[in-house]
Amino acid sequence: MSSEADERDLNVKNVLAEMKDISEEMLDLAYSAVLCRNSEVVAEVLRLEERMDALLYNLRVAAMLGARSVQDAIELAGIMQIASAAEKISNAAGDIAKTAVSVDLTCYFDLEDLEEGVVNVRVAPNSALCGKTLGELKLETATGMRVLAIKRGQRWIYSPRKDERLEANDILIASGPTESIPAFYKLASCKEFLAERRSRRQIFEEITDKIAEMKNISELMVGLAYSSVRFQSKEIAEEVAALEERMDAMKDDLEMLVLEAAASVRDKRRFSELRAILHVAFSSEIVADAAYEIADTVLREIRMHPVFTASLQESDEVVLKVTVLNEAVFGKTLEEVSLETKTGMFVLAIRTAEGNWIYNPDEKTVLRAGDTLILRGPREGEEEARRILAGS
Repeated sequence: MSSEADERDLNVKNVLAEMKDISEEMLDLAYSAVLCRNSEVVAEVLRLEERMDALLYNLRVAAMLGARSVQDAIELAGIMQIASAAEKISNAAGDIAKTAVSVDLTCYFDLEDLEEGVVNVRVAPNSALCGKTLGELKLETATGMRVLAIKRGQRWIYSPRKDERLEANDILIASGPTESIPAFYKLASCKEFLAERRSRRQIFEEITDKIAEMKNISELMVGLAYSSVRFQSKEIAEEVAALEERMDAMKDDLEMLVLEAAASVRDKRRFSELRAILHVAFSSEIVADAAYEIADTVLREIRMHPVFTASLQESDEVVLKVTVLNEAVFGKTLEEVSLETKTGMFVLAIRTAEGNWIYNPDEKTVLRAGDTLILRGPREGEEEARRILAGS
């Protein structure tokens, strides 16, 4: 292959890796903007949306230049389908974030209902975090929490690098397993975490539960979709397809609930909130549709260009498949193993030794010999996750 062809493949690989990372980052930031109602985070999401538009354009040009044969064109067509789906995820994330500008939806999200939560915390001068870099702290592997953004004075630092040194009075926006939030909050603020309890009398319980479930499933689907391509697993791809149908039904159910609630509402502010809830739900369903488009390449057995696999290796997050072989964890729950807090790896799914699938397993899920876990998280947590689960 000529050096010019090598350069084209490298460009496609780099653009794909960046598109995957940005689409997932945007989804995290978009829900963070809604949960924290932060207009500055909204602005960053919209900036990233513009970046995604430019990346998709560059990828189209690079793909056309890179097709040297009919087979190349077929394989690159699969890449373009995935890239287009990633761009749709970013557009939907932008739409979700925009709702935070005009409407306060925080009362419709209960931390206990979310698989992954978001916390907003100020770093205390006497915190163990002060003066240390994110790379030194390894917060994802130590606490399971990932710092999405840092506000220092009037300046925001998004997707902070590992060499970013935390300072007293930095405001951190971090996401991770809800059970990890109290410990992370105390580590940063040196205070106990007191979750804000909102009266269920002030919200519509069914609507609250449904929108939380849609958020959880849409995020799960994105992770599973990339996993299905990474491992060329039709089983996972078929589950993404089933979840997409479930999301369609949930959107319809939520729409009926909102319309029913709106009929009895006399408060204009509450009516605006219900309208915004529908907006978030529709955008979450678009994310689900885009995830299905990614998995569809596996279902239709579209042969993927090698450059796509290479792009996944360049991603900020890795997708990992590990079989439980370590006798020390046999019969223990995910809570007892503390996999997420020790490694930062989030368990997307478990394929039991009997061949059944468990998606978004809760902390009470018991690990058995021969179970296979699909995990997503920081590259530095990979070795520890393998050690805990496989004993190697």
